[in-house]
Amino acid sequence: MKPELIRDRILAALPGSEVEVRDTTGTGDHFEARVVSPAFTGKSMVDQHQAVYAPLEDVLKTGELHALALKTYAPEQWQKWVERNRK
Repeated sequence: MKPELIRDRILAALPGSEVEVRDTTGTGDHFEARVVSPAFTGKSMVDQHQAVYAPLEDVLKTGELHALALKTYAPEQWQKWVERNRK
């Protein structure tokens, strides 16, 4: 599976998001994604992760996508993270 396919599916489900996906092992089935979305504002981390996994449910069930580590942020959370880690 290609990272672009995962990115496109997430973007289709969460328009207006910033999505970065990388293959963590080079095998095409283990990935890490960072998703910054206005849709996450006021949502728990569990709700954020469920929103990202939902459009990938079919490939997770088949095992084509074996693992997806997530880092999810509302825009305000992401801005604070960036500012904190700039120093």
